Amino acid sequence: MSDVLNKLAEVLEARKNADPDSSYVASLYHKGTDTILKKLGEEATETVIAGKGGDRDEIIYETADLWFHSLVLLAHNDISPQVILDELDRRFGLSGIEEKESRGNK
Repeated sequence: MSDVLNKLAEVLEARKNADPDSSYVASLYHKGTDTILKKLGEEATETVIAGKGGDRDEIIYETADLWFHSLVLLAHNDISPQVILDELDRRFGLSGIEEKESRGNK
């Protein structure tokens, strides 16, 4: 896993015990899953809009926000980013059709 992902995962884990009034991430954890999912949805929409607009810097900025909030969701559910990287590695070299079929009814 990249150093940035490792560092970020550690910070996100530490924020679980932080005061919600002093940490944005702690406030998301405190508000719960629905708030985290709402924020993730907002960031996904902003990323789509940036992609449609085609501004490279805006795409980078919004994708960073989307990834960050995805990592918040993972941490909230006690899922390490490494698990996602392992899943991507598992899929590497498979066509999308093969990969989907390999999951069965999941």
